[in-house]
Amino acid sequence: MAQDLSEKELLRMEVEQLKKEVKNPRDPISKTGREIKDYVQAQAGADPLLQGVPEDKNPFKERGTCVIS
Repeated sequence: MAQDLSEKELLRMEVEQLKKEVKNPRDPISKTGREIKDYVQAQAGADPLLQGVPEDKNPFKERGTCVIS
């Protein structure tokens, strides 16, 4: 699609996108970083990557062995 548009049209689209983006509310990284850290710490108890998966609920646990003779 972008190949079919002239340079002027592409620049117009870029300006329109930048106008939309400038209206988005921004928060300082000091605030959002703290919020992300607090969220991750609050969810750490239920995170299977940190706590592991209980053996009885692990769908990938080997059920048994196979012997070929």
